[in-house]
Amino acid sequence: MNDIPLELLFGILLGLLVLSGFFSSSETAMMAINRYRLKHLSKKGDKGAQRVELLLRRPDRLIGLILIGNNLANNFAAALTTVIAIRLMGDSGVAVGGFLLTLVMLVFAEVTPKTVATLYPERISFFASLILRPLAFILAPAVMLVNSIANGVTKLFGIDKAHTHIEHLAPEELRTVVDEAGALIPDQHQGMLLNILDLEKSTVEDIMIPRNEVEGLDLDDDVSTLLHKIRTSEYTRLPIYRGDLNEVAGILHLRNSARFLNGDDSAISKADFQTHADEPYFVPESTPLHTQLMNFQQQKCRIALVVNEYGEVQGIVTLEDLLEEIVGDFTTNVAEDEDQDIIPQENGWYQIHGGTFIRDINRTLEWALPIDGPKTLNGLAMEYLESIPDGNISFTLEHYLFETVEITDKMVAWFNVKMDEKIQ
Repeated sequence: MNDIPLELLFGILLGLLVLSGFFSSSETAMMAINRYRLKHLSKKGDKGAQRVELLLRRPDRLIGLILIGNNLANNFAAALTTVIAIRLMGDSGVAVGGFLLTLVMLVFAEVTPKTVATLYPERISFFASLILRPLAFILAPAVMLVNSIANGVTKLFGIDKAHTHIEHLAPEELRTVVDEAGALIPDQHQGMLLNILDLEKSTVEDIMIPRNEVEGLDLDDDVSTLLHKIRTSEYTRLPIYRGDLNEVAGILHLRNSARFLNGDDSAISKADFQTHADEPYFVPESTPLHTQLMNFQQQKCRIALVVNEYGEVQGIVTLEDLLEEIVGDFTTNVAEDEDQDIIPQENGWYQIHGGTFIRDINRTLEWALPIDGPKTLNGLAMEYLESIPDGNISFTLEHYLFETVEITDKMVAWFNVKMDEKIQ
């Protein structure tokens, strides 16, 4: 060593520092790279992405390879620094050389390369894969030996590599990804994606039209009444039943009614309604919305009768109701709707119909009324009050002020409601 020129020793030391920086940046870039973007680029045929994806299939071997290279470079650099320090300053130079080498390696072989790799993981990892792939083949015996020893040590601590963790995004994590997409996804599309993710959180019961609001054809009525309902109905499909919705006989698509409405009304019988009706389709009220969407597709059906655990019809759900959960209301001018259930008042108050679904109120007003119990505003109030009040009253529920406006024998028909964050 004493015969080797100092210039050459410094050159070799510089090369070892560069190697150490390369392995440090490679490790950080490989671990920091976006795996989902990597898969996307790999499927598109990007060669760099394919090389990196191949290396990451065995992360234990990749880490072993990088650490072997990094430690070899660091150890040889330390030994070479000791030789140079002794030649320049004698035995006292060992401590000085060790201190200077530590400082230089921290700045130029650790912190700086890893910072750059964190900022540009794709560029660094794609370039590093050009060197790591052949190096993995050359150092394969050493990597396998080190990994075998390391795996044996991990087993002593009860860690079994056989239980391979497959990385998947949970729905909430995927929701965060969509939220963080920002300008990459238009707001409307972003909202639709989030609504799709939320489908599994809701059930058919949450969006169904309750049975007391269902419009249908009661075969106990006379034919003239039934024909009037058909001709004035705003819906395209109507359930047919006898006396009670639990005795449903079918679903009549109004376009099929043209087959028996083309003549004298007096010649029409109740049997004609049933003859041209489709078989009713029943679904449990606990069916998740994402499952029901697939069921509608498989059944080639657009309307279903919702039943509880006792088989009693609770209401109906339509494909339109379900799609509105994704894309929003199809009604374009809610403000002019005669049946508007949420009416703005002064000073932040809203007049809300008691039968309005709490989920619709939360979505429209961006409130957070509890949805884990009753589904309607009247139901929420009745659960809190435990009875129908004899007269108009006011009360607070969480951060909301309630005032009853109109009370019937069966329910509170209208409320005035206001959110007040000052309520404790």
